Amino acid sequence: MVLSRRRFLAGAGLAAGGVVAGAAGGPLARHAFGLDHPPLSGGYASAADVLADAQSPSTTITYHVRTNEPVVAFTFDDGPAPKWTPMVLDALDEWQVPATFFMVGRNLRRHADVVHGRLDRHEIGNHTWSHPDLATLDLRHAVDEVRRGDEAIRAVTGRTPTLLRPPYGHLGGSTVLAADKLGYRLVLWSHQMDERRYRRDPQQQVRAIVDAVQPGSIVLAHDVGQPRRLVALRHLGEMFAGLRARGFRLVTVSELLAMDQNDPARRP
Repeated sequence: MVLSRRRFLAGAGLAAGGVVAGAAGGPLARHAFGLDHPPLSGGYASAADVLADAQSPSTTITYHVRTNEPVVAFTFDDGPAPKWTPMVLDALDEWQVPATFFMVGRNLRRHADVVHGRLDRHEIGNHTWSHPDLATLDLRHAVDEVRRGDEAIRAVTGRTPTLLRPPYGHLGGSTVLAADKLGYRLVLWSHQMDERRYRRDPQQQVRAIVDAVQPGSIVLAHDVGQPRRLVALRHLGEMFAGLRARGFRLVTVSELLAMDQNDPARRP
């Protein structure tokens, strides 16, 4: 599913305040911020006041892609780091699978050696500089976080990232406008690892992904974090094998987006 920036900003939720995607909904976000009613202007709701700053009407928010082709994209957030990233790269190498890594800029700067020479088939996306909740920041600070992440990726990898995943999957007005200002497409996910639920049953975690994925799915995993991540990371090969047995091809997010039947850029 792809939302244009115009459609997103037209939603009443954004005009009224921050919007949260993923595990937490709008009411939960408001309680987390200690607010009964988000502000109508300023702070993290600023998109309602600074629409004149919008640069790219084609800025989109993608959860999954509509396609008839049996393709799926695996994504890994929050790295790199020495603890789990090499394990993920080893599995991807063994199965010749491309993936999209949404990297945190300061982690990439600190652990550039972990990924040096190992990213040839993979795509790099921006996950900000320090992993703050962009939905709680004003536009200036949101732009700074995204820009610094961008600069780290360019400096270490020599690549220009085009995809942004906001930390925690949280969206707010400043998040969308920061992506717009810096020329990013926002990418969320349609399926994710549930390591807490399956912490004692890794095979069920494998089945949960293999059975649920549909053409155009985007799968969220993490290559850093708590030991529970291993429930998924130690069994990536089984997921890849199961998906290939179903006829799926594994691609990067950008390759997936190029197949999107709903992408405005592909319409005549």
